[in-house]
Amino acid sequence: MDTPARRPVPVLFLLGALCALGPLALDLYLPAAAALALEFGAERPVVAWSVVSYLLGMVFGQLLYGPFSDRYGRKPPLQVGLLIYTVAALGCMLVDRADGFIALRGLQGLGACAGMVIARAVVRDLSSGAAAARLFSQLMLVVSAAPLLAPSLGAFLLQYGGWRALFGVMAGFGWLCLLAVRCAMTESLPPERRLPASWRLAFRNYGLLMRDEQFLGYTICNGLVQAGMYAYIAVSAPLFIEEYGLSPAQYGVLFAVNSLGMIVAAQVNVQLIKHYALSNIVSNTLVFLLALVLLGMLTLSDGTRLPLPVLLGGLFCFLSCIGLIAPNAAALALAAHGARAGTASALMGTLLFAIGAGCGIVVSLSDAGADAALREAIVIVTIAAAALDCWMRWPGVTPPHA
Repeated sequence: MDTPARRPVPVLFLLGALCALGPLALDLYLPAAAALALEFGAERPVVAWSVVSYLLGMVFGQLLYGPFSDRYGRKPPLQVGLLIYTVAALGCMLVDRADGFIALRGLQGLGACAGMVIARAVVRDLSSGAAAARLFSQLMLVVSAAPLLAPSLGAFLLQYGGWRALFGVMAGFGWLCLLAVRCAMTESLPPERRLPASWRLAFRNYGLLMRDEQFLGYTICNGLVQAGMYAYIAVSAPLFIEEYGLSPAQYGVLFAVNSLGMIVAAQVNVQLIKHYALSNIVSNTLVFLLALVLLGMLTLSDGTRLPLPVLLGGLFCFLSCIGLIAPNAAALALAAHGARAGTASALMGTLLFAIGAGCGIVVSLSDAGADAALREAIVIVTIAAAALDCWMRWPGVTPPHA
């Protein structure tokens, strides 16, 4: 049963900013790769290891915040996470050793993931079913703005303030989020709905979630589709700049247009869920993606490379479809877990990041070339997601869908 979810616009923007905290801290400083290598010594892969450290903090930190937010409410662990994020960003701005920088980036990831976990849990506290999907779609409007703005903002700050200015901005943003949470955010989990503090209970809840076919199925399905996005992010720069010969400025415009497609699709989803079941939107979108992928496979059976306009159109369709799948899959996965929304959100985030980052790493290390590696990744994840969705819709596998 759906529960209503009309929230003030400032609260929605705050939740969106909390979700965007993690991706923004990753996208914003990537333009400074060369400057960081020069600062800490070009012989050390500082940027690569700092990304790994940050992602590890993001993945495993979520598993801590979820149970704590179910026990102590949403605001206390969120404020702790934002404080860790802000202090770590200040440390990155001031540090003068590569080892310290890498460690602080891991700590920053540990703080950033609190926003993602708890924002999803707050949505589930306030709503369920189609109402939750509507909120998730509205949050994507803010979250998807991060890749739109981050590269340009990062390049501007790098040019006029140096790489340390990037982390100063991150620290300032974290502090503003912390202030907004303290002053403007209402606790969404009342004391009577909180769970006892126990690691045994936390592990038990994680076990229950892993055995829930609807939660696990829609989370993995969501993760597989988003893995295609991670693969695109991992190889898009060498693919379009080196293989297709686009300028960095043209590449930036391309990246922004694809992000805009996700935003528009997520807002279209707000209207679709008024008329269609969430599971039907997910399934029909996956059928469209599967048809697109099969058409591409038939077209490229001789192994030739796609013309640039065709590739751009295909990628735009694929990435836009994420705006139709991600909010609905998240709402379906969390539908039955209002009593442990923080723990469920934490496991969901960990699985999404693990699947997505794993795919991005594999594609980055592939010897097949950026074009072939990206196409193969999208084909595999689309077929796998469609097959999983088909299995979940088999009679008796999962409960009736929203």
